[in-house]
Amino acid sequence: MWPSGGNSRGPRIVVLTTYSGDVQAARAISGGSVGYLLKSSLRNELVRTIREVHQGLRRIPEEIADLLATRYGADDLTAREVEILRLVAAGNSNKIVGDLLSISEETVKSHMKNMMEKLAANDRTHAVSIAMKRGFLAIQ
Repeated sequence: MWPSGGNSRGPRIVVLTTYSGDVQAARAISGGSVGYLLKSSLRNELVRTIREVHQGLRRIPEEIADLLATRYGADDLTAREVEILRLVAAGNSNKIVGDLLSISEETVKSHMKNMMEKLAANDRTHAVSIAMKRGFLAIQ
């Protein structure tokens, strides 16, 4: 928790969600949220969060804050990389992804290589798994 600064008389938004990915948390915070709480949190944690936010503090669970700290030290995926990863997650080969996006298979491979480096992934499956945990991809 830390002082939220700014106008203390304005609305204070706390996001209550099932998503623990750092991307969703970062979007909520950049959108003006001063709190981010998981629905799995205990009731007393919710009450504590509301009280602290009312006092002008920000409140983010430690595990989410740790993810955010890691996120800001890492490169973000581009919109194109997320698009390719979404198609890979659906089980498509590089060739099919290239055909669907009207790009070459080599271009898809290049994007996959960049994504795996950014996500520190060992392979395509690991990249999809990390992207889902971080919130780049949603489970559908």
